[in-house]
Amino acid sequence: MSSHRNSPRKPRAETLEAETVVIGAGGGLAAAAAAAEKGVRVLLLEKRKTVGGNVAMAGGFMAVGSPVQRRLKIDARRKDLFEKVMSYSHWQVDPRIIGAFIDKSGDTVRWLEEMGLSFLDVPHFYTNQFPRIYHIPDGYGFALTKALLKKCKDMGVRILCETPVKRILTDGSGSVSGVVAAKESASIRISAKSVVIATGGYSGNKELLRKYYPPYTDDLRLYGLPNMGDGLHMAIQAGAATEGLGVLLTMGPLFDGSLYVNSVAVEGNTMWVNNRGERFVNEASEIPAETANALNRQPKKVSYALFDESIKRGFVEEGLVKAVDIHFPPGVRMTKLEKHLRKEITNGKVKISGSWEEIAAWIGADYTRLMHTIDEYNTFCDRSQDDMFYKDRRFLQPLRTPPFYALRCCQGFHGTIGGIKINHRMEVLDNQDYPIPGLYAMGNDTGGWVSDTYYYVLAGTALSFALNSGRIAGENAAEYVVGGA
Repeated sequence: MSSHRNSPRKPRAETLEAETVVIGAGGGLAAAAAAAEKGVRVLLLEKRKTVGGNVAMAGGFMAVGSPVQRRLKIDARRKDLFEKVMSYSHWQVDPRIIGAFIDKSGDTVRWLEEMGLSFLDVPHFYTNQFPRIYHIPDGYGFALTKALLKKCKDMGVRILCETPVKRILTDGSGSVSGVVAAKESASIRISAKSVVIATGGYSGNKELLRKYYPPYTDDLRLYGLPNMGDGLHMAIQAGAATEGLGVLLTMGPLFDGSLYVNSVAVEGNTMWVNNRGERFVNEASEIPAETANALNRQPKKVSYALFDESIKRGFVEEGLVKAVDIHFPPGVRMTKLEKHLRKEITNGKVKISGSWEEIAAWIGADYTRLMHTIDEYNTFCDRSQDDMFYKDRRFLQPLRTPPFYALRCCQGFHGTIGGIKINHRMEVLDNQDYPIPGLYAMGNDTGGWVSDTYYYVLAGTALSFALNSGRIAGENAAEYVVGGA
């Protein structure tokens, strides 16, 4: 009797053809649109149900020499921004990559405006930022995604969602020949002459985070999609070298809860202490990656933002000072603050008391040590001179009027940066620094453009690099196809 009925069914196999395949439909939308503009057949593959990725959740991005800046008479020069990046990174990054993406950035704004995207403003991302480079699309990342998606569809890009790529194929000479993907129960073999990796890093892969980022703890809060490092694994399998692993787009201290409460927790006129009751950084610093570095050195990587009733009244009546939150820009009065603070008490993240002794016990700090810190800080405020961290005197307000407030803060990150080694053409490099023919990578999957601390001084660098490296990768991937035809 035949037993074929009991044999496991082989998964269905399909074959597709394209000239360029883009893996990932976040910033990969820009790569797909740019490649299609060059006249090649593009297939865009996304493992999630919808396109957009982290781009859809973004605010604004950095650009230099854009039409918007010219209309607003903002004098932002590529040379100045290039030098700022190289100085900030101590030349630990690839200067040709930095030059390529800065040089492309102004034209990318033109490109997006021609798609119908408009820009609200080029504001200061932080107080008195110069030059103004932070471009905010009208509708933020959602509108940006919508414009790019329409462009892709208009250019004939074929998009398959819920189609994860499993492997990049190469031929006998090591050149890209396609990918293997999956759709439901079917395996799909797709032939292509070039591939662009745009999978967004490994922010959701705890194993890789622990391996490459020594300060990692399970309390580190991710404010973005949990990308698993698919592109990194596939690139290494295809022979790619790595660069920049272990860089996180960190921010902190931050309050993990109400946006209202977080916005006041990061204000410069609060006082920040660790769980020993000691100050550890200039609270008025407006570079979240740098204050996150300071928090990394503290016990359990937690801190507490302290203020009194007088400072709280200032938040309600006068508004905020820092310009780091698109939800609550400077000057917006925090009329609902009391309600949000009371709610977070029940969540165990806020303590309100007329006694510093009670707050010290809640923090877990020695009361005497905490009072020494507060008394010393109040003295600095009385003299308008912070002799410890030299905080701007505008933010020196003493903590004397009860009740007193303590907000528990932690470390957070938007995503990872680094992994696949590339050159300024976004070509993926092998371990001898030669390009792997037909293989390109972009965005947070790649290294060489950020050193150990993310460039908040170039506000919106991550989204800007995704868009501009995507355009560069897509254009070069298409030209590789056309040149080899």
